[in-house]
Amino acid sequence: MTPVQDMEIFARIVTAGTMTAASRELSISPAVVSKRIRRLEERLGVRLFQRTTRQITLTEAGQEYYRRVVAILASIDEAENAMSRGADLAQGTIKISAPTTFGRLHIAPYLGKFMERHPDLMIDIALTDHFVDLVADGVDVAIRIAELEDSNLVARKLAPNHRILCASADYFANHEMPQTLEDLSKHNCLAATAQDIWRLEGPDGPVDFRVGGRLLTNSSEVVHEALLAGTGIALRSTWDVGPELKQGLLKIILPEYQVKTRISIYAVFPSREFLPVKVRLFIDYLSAIYGPDPYWDEGLDLTQYLD
Repeated sequence: MTPVQDMEIFARIVTAGTMTAASRELSISPAVVSKRIRRLEERLGVRLFQRTTRQITLTEAGQEYYRRVVAILASIDEAENAMSRGADLAQGTIKISAPTTFGRLHIAPYLGKFMERHPDLMIDIALTDHFVDLVADGVDVAIRIAELEDSNLVARKLAPNHRILCASADYFANHEMPQTLEDLSKHNCLAATAQDIWRLEGPDGPVDFRVGGRLLTNSSEVVHEALLAGTGIALRSTWDVGPELKQGLLKIILPEYQVKTRISIYAVFPSREFLPVKVRLFIDYLSAIYGPDPYWDEGLDLTQYLD
């Protein structure tokens, strides 16, 4: 077997979860798989897997090797596709991770057209509000709404993320409009457990407001529905409440308090080198749909919220 075949065996073990499962998928015996991995580790001089009687997991060196192997195998597939069918054709399966609500609202509606353009491509999209390990979970690209820290991953900004304080018109039928940030302490403020502090920029500089309210939830979508029902005040992204703002169902409050952070909407992927065609095309597709002035902000007066 060639080094490339050894890489394919190694990568298949990672995605299949066990050597036995990988051997079935590759139609070779488990003994051959085990032997090739042992020889690969000897050639590299590192241990790639931690083995127990029940499971097999990547070592730190194995994770780094897997990241590079995936890039190499992707580049081989890309080269063959470019020669046989053209450089702008996506094939195989693209595995995507995205936030639950954003994925439902702003990715799912556009997948059909992308699949029409690329009939040989299968999409595997998982919605979760937790950051996944791209390498360990075999994810090709993750959509993240975050202030990204330094990492080994590569990120491409797809759109800004504007956040505003708002409440429903019905809420203010029974409550006074807050005039200062301190007034918020008199109101029912809605936030998921991960947003118990609102980090804002006010007339006097940065300020942290600790959220207090009578509704406790771990769900951003519960906060969204409670907001529309007139239950309280919330800090929301315009991609989430843009339609309701345009319809007048929600009103922006305390506009002098802005959320000026580096939080944006990104596409994150393991490596810029040997980026698979399918990933590049998908990122380009979303970037063209969103852009620096995303459609969900059209018609909103957000001048004071812009960087």
